[in-house]
Amino acid sequence: MKILECVPNFSEGQNRHTIDAIADALQRAGGVRLLDICTDADHNRTVFTFIGSPDDIENGAAAACDRALALIDMRAQRGVHPRIGAVDVVPFIPLKNAGMADAVEAARRFGRAFAQRNGLPVYFYGEAALVEERRELPRIRRGGYEALEKRMKDPAWAPDAGPAVLNERSGATAVGARDFLVAYNINLASADLEAARKIAETVRFSGGGMKHVKAIGVPLRSRGIVQVSMNLTNFRETPVKEVFDRVRAEAERLGVQVLESELVGLIPEEALKGVTPEYLMLKDFSEDRIIERHL
Repeated sequence: MKILECVPNFSEGQNRHTIDAIADALQRAGGVRLLDICTDADHNRTVFTFIGSPDDIENGAAAACDRALALIDMRAQRGVHPRIGAVDVVPFIPLKNAGMADAVEAARRFGRAFAQRNGLPVYFYGEAALVEERRELPRIRRGGYEALEKRMKDPAWAPDAGPAVLNERSGATAVGARDFLVAYNINLASADLEAARKIAETVRFSGGGMKHVKAIGVPLRSRGIVQVSMNLTNFRETPVKEVFDRVRAEAERLGVQVLESELVGLIPEEALKGVTPEYLMLKDFSEDRIIERHL
């Protein structure tokens, strides 16, 4: 049987009732295994990780995302993480016996149905992109929810599915297909936001740093510290250990210490080859965070 992974990101990380309701909708849909729920109040964001057959994954994603739209109002949403909508991003990832073509097909089918059912603008990104300029997710998110209305008036940024009109309550959604990425954050023992931003600028590829690294510096106000929040889009070419070492070195150069690191969602076993969770100072790590343990 073909197995896909889906990792929807919802713009809610503070209201436990809302998060539980989305999880309930997903599990009631049946056929999928919910592996992880990662919630962050400062990011005001929750990431679900679940796996299943292509058909079951689409049904589960539809149930969860529809429930999220009913409960999340973007007009009142605030958080430090970039976002364009209540259901911000819905990536499909090929796992066991599945190829990228399966993920692309699922993403496009889900995205078109989701847009039509909810009257919501949808943009396709990654391998599911229909427009080359939308392949990279940060391009779609540029300016965030607040810039959507103006952006959609530009014919070049008409959505791939759904109306080219801002849904003020729900915003828009990016739906994509991609390889497995490692969502990896490093927390600093400091409240110096400028230091976190300098480190992020130094390590991210767009700033001349490490290939396959996307990074931003953000405050975690609830804890009085700052974070270098990253997506590692190819852990084989740019290993997690190298990223950790580079961030730690840059932090020390600025007189700041690393407090801990954390995963958002799961990680492939291969990504930890040659390094231990202790070396990476991984917070709340267990064997259940390794994707292969669930296949």
